[in-house]
Amino acid sequence: MESSPSIELRGVDKEYRRDEFVVPVLQGLDLSVAEGEYLALMGPSGSGKTTLLNLVAGLDTATRGEVLVHGQNLGRLSEAEITRWRAHNVGFIFQTYNLIPVLTAFENVELPLLLTHLSRRKRRENVMTALRVVGLEGREHHSPRQLSGGQEQRVAIARAIVTDPYLLVADEPTGDLDRVTAGEILELLEQLNREFQKTIVMVTHDPLAARRASRVLHLDKGRLVDDVINETSISAAS
Repeated sequence: MESSPSIELRGVDKEYRRDEFVVPVLQGLDLSVAEGEYLALMGPSGSGKTTLLNLVAGLDTATRGEVLVHGQNLGRLSEAEITRWRAHNVGFIFQTYNLIPVLTAFENVELPLLLTHLSRRKRRENVMTALRVVGLEGREHHSPRQLSGGQEQRVAIARAIVTDPYLLVADEPTGDLDRVTAGEILELLEQLNREFQKTIVMVTHDPLAARRASRVLHLDKGRLVDDVINETSISAAS
């Protein structure tokens, strides 16, 4: 039985204005991502990958067309509504970990929960659960400078999942990591997708990272050009 769509883009254009010039970034995009799917987006720099990621995460709005996530038309939400929607429904994982240096791992993970009405006890329970899922139980009192790069990214992933969002967006999540550590982070993302049924949309330049996803889409000059990663290019990159 086919899963219902988690993300739908219908005729989406995205343009930016620079003085009197209009710069097209995405053109006529139609896309459907199933509930619980793990999608990788590839393409050259400037192809629109991060822009597409920002649209489905509610960080940006389409110039034309519709962006629906879990049945919610994001273009119809006010700024305050989209902020609340993101806080409850989307977890963000970036190439740079964006941890606050003066806070412990626990405090960094807890940050999204401070925007909720959860009690202190419930917040602690959720944070410890997230740290356990990413394999950092026992490191909650460590500051970022006391952690390796891979551990910092695990803290960032714990922060992304602590609100139990149904969508995770990842922008080059292994870009700053060595190959072995990157593999560990990719295995963790696979686990979140497989065991916790998180829908994941990941931007990557790395064919080996993309191979972990259940589907790969390629963007070029703002258009989807194919949806099958070339096995020859993967072998060449190995």
